[in-house]
Parts: sequence; structure tokens; C-alpha cells
Amino acid sequence: MSPKPYTHRDAVPYRPLDWTGIHPPRFPKGGVPNHVAIVMDGNGRWANRRGLTRIEGHRAGEEVLLDVVAGAIQAGVKHLSVYAFSTENWARSPEEVRFLMGYNRDVLHRRRDQLNEWGVRIRWAGRKPRLWGSVIKELQYAEQLTAGNDTLTLTMCINYGGRLELIDAMRAMGEQIAAGRLKPSAITEKTLRTHLYVPDMPDVDLFLRSSGEQRTSNFLLWESAYAEMVFLDTLWPDFSRTDLWGAIELYLGRSRRFGGAIDAPTADAAE
Repeated sequence: MSPKPYTHRDAVPYRPLDWTGIHPPRFPKGGVPNHVAIVMDGNGRWANRRGLTRIEGHRAGEEVLLDVVAGAIQAGVKHLSVYAFSTENWARSPEEVRFLMGYNRDVLHRRRDQLNEWGVRIRWAGRKPRLWGSVIKELQYAEQLTAGNDTLTLTMCINYGGRLELIDAMRAMGEQIAAGRLKPSAITEKTLRTHLYVPDMPDVDLFLRSSGEQRTSNFLLWESAYAEMVFLDTLWPDFSRTDLWGAIELYLGRSRRFGGAIDAPTADAAE
């Protein structure tokens, strides 16, 4: 397949999915999680251990993201959502916030052609208020450029917060109720889902966090209701596709019951 024309001069050089020369384990057919959500944590600690600034830690994570996207495609994952900037991150230093805004914009600018070449569809989940216009512009362009791709959907969660997503959904439903277009008694899970930032986003199967921290940090609260949680000690700049594959193997060892139960084996059944 001939490469698609790149949209700008700053695009990174093309590389194949398997540029590392490594391949995933043979996962059972149909067993790979459809939707993986990742909290990319540990950039600051990685930098501190090396006497670098937090900003350098964030920079080191860009190549890791590309590697993990490639690994997800190799494994057969269809949806990958990453926590790039939370609504709580505005509380960080002005210098770090400015960097993260420009960094997210520039990563999209540099990497969109490569991702498009791999058949990745880019989507955005988050809020517009306070978000830089240049970031919104890059997100919207990337969404338009890759809209026809179906190899993997990469959702960039920028200026995103799980609680605010639910509040925004409830506000939208409240406006419909006030206008007489929605009856409170008619509200269902499906109704609320239609008001989320990405209504057709499938539920998260595997929720993965790097750095050893064991919390969800307000990420995809609704969508992760029945996700399997995997917390790895690896800091994000040291992360790779092999860590993702290892997390998938842990996921495959879990028994997903979605609130149901499995009866204990009886003596008769054991005979």
C-alpha cells in the first residue's frame, strides 16, 4: 500500500507498525479487550529521578504513546482511550499548563499523518471551556482527516473529567426536561449515554494505569463501570507495547461476571 500524502512538513517520518521487530503473544481469538483505557502516569517521577524537569518527562512520553498505539493495533484492540489532560490539571503551575497545551497540540500535528497511515481514527473527548483554540483546531482537523479509518479508534481525552462529563450530561437532560422534550420518568442509561462526550464509545474492558498508583483519577467513570483494572509499576516514559501486552494477558486471566455470580462447585459436580 502506497503511503498517503502527508498534510504538512512537520510530520514525523513514516514507520511500519512493527518497527521494533517484536510481535504480540498469540492471544485467543475474541479474547482481546475491545476497549483499553490508559492513564499515562509517571512522567514527573521519571524526570525527577534523572534530574530533569517535569516538562522533559512529558516529552519522553510522546514516543511511548506511538509505540503503545502500534502495539494495540498488533494485538487486535479496536478502541484505545488515553488521559492526556484532565480538568484537574489546570491546577498545575502556569508553566506546566502552557507546556501541556502546546505539547498536546504539537503531538497531534506531528503524529496525525502517521496515525492516519496506520488506519487510526482519532477522536476527542473533553470540554471546550478554557482549552486553547489551537488545540481544538488540531483535534478537529485530526478527527476530520481520520474519520474514515477503522483499524483502531484513538480517543484523546483532553480537558476531560469523568464527574464533569456526567454533570454536563445531566445539564443537557435538564434543559430537555425544561423544554418539555424529555420526561424524567423516561430517562434510562441509554438516555444518559447519548449525552456523554462520545456517545458511541463502547464500555471500557481493560483500565490500565502506569506508575504504580492505584486509582482511576476521575477517568471515564461511566464507561469503566465493569472494566478490569490493571495497575503497573512502570513509569510512562519507560512503558512499551510489551507492557500493554502483559496487561492484556492479566486481563485474559480474569473472570468477568458483570455483577453476576458463579455457584461454587457441588460435591456431585466434582465427581
